[in-house]
Amino acid sequence: MRRIVFCVLMSVFISVAAQGQYEYIFKPFKVDASLGFAGVMGKGSKSGILFAVEPKYAVLPQISVGLRMEAAVVARFSGYNSSGDELDINVKASASYLLTGDYYLNNNYSFRPFAGAGAGVYKLASGNVSNSTAGVDASTEFGGMIRAGFESSHFRFGLEYNIVPETTFDGYDSNGNAARLTSKSSYIGVKVGVCIGGGPLK
Repeated sequence: MRRIVFCVLMSVFISVAAQGQYEYIFKPFKVDASLGFAGVMGKGSKSGILFAVEPKYAVLPQISVGLRMEAAVVARFSGYNSSGDELDINVKASASYLLTGDYYLNNNYSFRPFAGAGAGVYKLASGNVSNSTAGVDASTEFGGMIRAGFESSHFRFGLEYNIVPETTFDGYDSNGNAARLTSKSSYIGVKVGVCIGGGPLK
């Protein structure tokens, strides 16, 4: 499903970019600020919200590099109790710090599609239950991100897939037996936001 979404988006963007009209020269520095939905993968996880700030600099007219700082408030799967009941885990904020790069398919101020990627550190919150030592511990993982979206004037929309290694931990399975379990950490981000700065040069 993720591949289909990105293929459709890229097909639309390439078609629009081929028109090549209403080209502008943009100011090189800007800051993207976004809010959105964080969709967590895997059973037992709970999706939530995210917030991101990303200062960026255009090293070339259609290529920018930046630092994405993001907090995703979600709950990670933390296993079951000794009776086989799924643990009701706390929702907590995980943070990430990624070096990013975006390629813009045109320089049209009214509709400027882009595709990008990033890599860096994900600081994953623990999945402990209140008043209990059960659950998955906090950890720091190296991961990556791919994305696509568009900007229109100072509005920004993006779809991001954050690729984060799974976490393994000791707990109980659904039958109440001691087991080595896995908690998925990858998530999809759907974002809307604003671009502060970076408008056309006059």
